[in-house]
Amino acid sequence: MAGSQSIAFVTVSSRPALVFAGLALAGAALWPLREFVDAAGAASRDSSEIRPTGLSTARWTSAAIPGGMRALLADGLWLKVYATWAARDRPRTEGLIHWVTIVDDRPTQFWVNGARIIAYDITEWRLSAMNGGRVPSDVRRRVVEEQAGAALKHLVAARIRHPDSASIWVEMGNIHLYRRGDLLSAAECYRRASESPDAPYFAARIYAELLRRLGRDQEAYVWLCRLHPTLPSGDQAAMSDIVLKRIRDLEGRLRVPERERYMPVNLRTEAARCIKSD
Repeated sequence: MAGSQSIAFVTVSSRPALVFAGLALAGAALWPLREFVDAAGAASRDSSEIRPTGLSTARWTSAAIPGGMRALLADGLWLKVYATWAARDRPRTEGLIHWVTIVDDRPTQFWVNGARIIAYDITEWRLSAMNGGRVPSDVRRRVVEEQAGAALKHLVAARIRHPDSASIWVEMGNIHLYRRGDLLSAAECYRRASESPDAPYFAARIYAELLRRLGRDQEAYVWLCRLHPTLPSGDQAAMSDIVLKRIRDLEGRLRVPERERYMPVNLRTEAARCIKSD
């Protein structure tokens, strides 16, 4: 009995020690991560370059941080991005966007949302700070182009990590189209997006539309004729009926002879059946 009491005493009394030891080890492990987040958040407003105090940049690359910690740390940094974004603090916002993707480059949403902030939001901050937003058109164009260039550079880095991601190509296409007005570059990005494994249906449609706007009707027609048979008729997102209508519009513009016009697979099958029955 005495022996069993002694064993029980030792076991119970050692639990707090083990708990405190575990907490101490966890604290020691998490302290540098907390220091990193705090250092990034407290970076100087005079520079968009953010460095953790007393820590080398290389030490905090994604390869140096365990996967679970990377996700937690990146989420913490993104919360700080939101705080600096709400305060319209450009240097710290840009710096934190950069650090989030250094810490965890796996989620594409960090890359895409960061690029949107750089291309759209920061552009408006800069313009609104200039004479209340009343700026000459050439100045506006310059600011828009600078921020679009910075966002595209950010997404080029994203492509290294996510070479097959349609969302990266789509976002690059959006920036070329809506910020820079560069139809040719936008078309190429949407084409690349449409060829990605996770391509959304709209990427191929936008590519064809941009070809048409560039005056390349024949290329748009060939592209859509190849696209239409691949689209599931029962999926609304595929918009196969819209694609067919655009094919018909292009046939009119190109004056394609009736006998050479595109025939959907279902009509071809029906025509073949009728010929066979005759």
